[in-house]
Amino acid sequence: MSQTHIFPVTVYYEDTDMAAIVYYANYLRFIERARSEIVEEMGVDQNAMRADGIVFAVTRVEADYIGSARLGDRLTILTQHYAQSPVRWMFDQTVKRGEEVIFRALVTAVCMTTEGRPTRLPAEIRALMRSKPGE
Repeated sequence: MSQTHIFPVTVYYEDTDMAAIVYYANYLRFIERARSEIVEEMGVDQNAMRADGIVFAVTRVEADYIGSARLGDRLTILTQHYAQSPVRWMFDQTVKRGEEVIFRALVTAVCMTTEGRPTRLPAEIRALMRSKPGE
């Protein structure tokens, strides 16, 4: 499994509901931003990939809402990622406020053509990760 990627998030008014608590769907936005940062930091140009007819798509999210974040909270998103198969890219993501875990998700993304057919992860991405956790 890869090293843990750390992504900070500040909770803004727009992220919350009328009680100043983070709206549940916004955790998915937060973890998406962290995954986007990982791809960028790996040097993967998603615009060039799309021009070549290859994109990523999330196919599954297993989410656990453990606590609540509030307006003004500073959160940390911890992400580990690995290739599950030549097509699947897995992300184990945890959102913390300080040391308190408030959200966890296991996200499956696949590599596919712009026509919607599965295709292999690009070689440069596969070269940057291990194929299974613990290897």
